[in-house]
Amino acid sequence: MRYNILNMLSDFESTKKLLSKYNIPQVKANIVKDIKQAILFSRQNGFPVVLKIFSPKIIHKTDIGGVIIDIKNEKDLLTSWQKIEKIAKTKKTEIIIQKMVFGEQIIIGAKRDSVFGPIVAFGLGGIFVEILKDVSFRLAPITNKEAKEMIDEIKGNKILKGYRNRESVNLRKIEEVLLSISQMISKEYQIKEIDLNPVIANKKDIFVIDAKIIV
Repeated sequence: MRYNILNMLSDFESTKKLLSKYNIPQVKANIVKDIKQAILFSRQNGFPVVLKIFSPKIIHKTDIGGVIIDIKNEKDLLTSWQKIEKIAKTKKTEIIIQKMVFGEQIIIGAKRDSVFGPIVAFGLGGIFVEILKDVSFRLAPITNKEAKEMIDEIKGNKILKGYRNRESVNLRKIEEVLLSISQMISKEYQIKEIDLNPVIANKKDIFVIDAKIIV
C-alpha cells in the first residue's frame, strides 16, 4: 500500500479526535518528548508499554526498528528510549508511548473507490493478512448483518472464535468498529483511505493500536 505523505492526516491529536468522534476505542497513548514524560506515562498507566517513532515520513516503522514492544519496567524503558533515539538520529524526535494490550491482531480499513464508492475491509492482522490475503469487503455504509458476515466469511474466523487453546474475542466489539468505520468513510468526504492496523481484540475489548488516515 502506498501513501502520499503530504495528504496523510499525520497529526496525532487530530487522528485521535476523529476516531473518538465515531466512538472507535483506542489504546492509551501519548506523544512524549523526553524519558521523564515516558516514565510518568508508564507510572500512570502501568507496564508493559510500547515505544514508537512518530514521523509522517516514516510509514513502516517496524522495518527500521522504530517500534519496541513489551517494555516491562523503567530500566528497559530507558534502554529502549536510547535505541529509538539512535534510530531517529536525533534527541528531538517525537516518540509515541502506548499501553501494551494483548489479544488477536486484526485489520479494519476503508477506502473511497473511484468506481464503487466507499468500501469497508476486514481481516486478520499480522502475518495472516500478508501471507493469506484473508480479507472481506463490503460497500459502505454497511448494516449490522453485513458486519457479522464480514467476520464470518474470512477463512481465519475460527481463530477469533476460540480455536484450540486460543481465547475467543469479543465479536460484538469488532462489529461496532466496522459499523463506525463504515459511517466515517461514508460521511467524511475528505477521507480517501483509512487503515487501522493493527487492531487488538480480546475477550473483553478491542483497541486501535495504529491508525493511518489519508485525506
